[in-house]
Amino acid sequence: MMIPTKDAYDELDRAYAHFNAELFNGQLPPCLITLQREKKTYGYFSAERFFNQGDKSTTDEIALNPAYFGIIPLKEVMQTVVHEMVHLWQHHFGKPGRRRYHNREWGDKMKAVGLMPSDTGKPGGKQTGERMADYPIEGGAFEQALEKLLATSFKITWADQRPGRHVPAELLQAALEGAVDGVDPENIQAPELTEPAPSKQTRAKYSCACETKINVWAKPGLHLICGECSQRFQEVE
Repeated sequence: MMIPTKDAYDELDRAYAHFNAELFNGQLPPCLITLQREKKTYGYFSAERFFNQGDKSTTDEIALNPAYFGIIPLKEVMQTVVHEMVHLWQHHFGKPGRRRYHNREWGDKMKAVGLMPSDTGKPGGKQTGERMADYPIEGGAFEQALEKLLATSFKITWADQRPGRHVPAELLQAALEGAVDGVDPENIQAPELTEPAPSKQTRAKYSCACETKINVWAKPGLHLICGECSQRFQEVE
């Protein structure tokens, strides 16, 4: 029997456990993985975000954006998982930068697990900063660990078929055009184009039929009287 919630979270838990063993020597504590549609964000880490209502213990959150699952290669989804796991590692065993700053310690750990930090996501980018991406180091620890995971027929079963406004337009377009390896454009629905709402009329023209031919502009639906002929103005369409 298909159980979508169990499928989705079991797969993510499995990926976390695998990379924890392969890249962090199993030292990372369990965390709560959530799915969050944060606009143009692959994922994020939030330290001690949840608490147990029974014993008051806390756990960290790794949030992943499911809007990307169906439009980027599985490898990039797993990069996001490991990227956030490095934040979790630093929270427990290092010294995180202030607020969202990705410091040198974080960057060094990223390289140790096989991901090169880069603010552009490409070679040559800055390795520290507020908003950081990464790319796999060829033949590095991440690629080796990912190869082992994929050899077990690992996959992400459920993906968002209407990612729409939650992802960059150029990324969505590339997926729809079949330009992304491993992505089937037939599984993705293009966002519907909606007509802009007609502008609401704020002023109307009123004319009087007397000899002076007086015209005035005012709020629609008024009953105006001409001071010259004492006749009502007529609202002109």
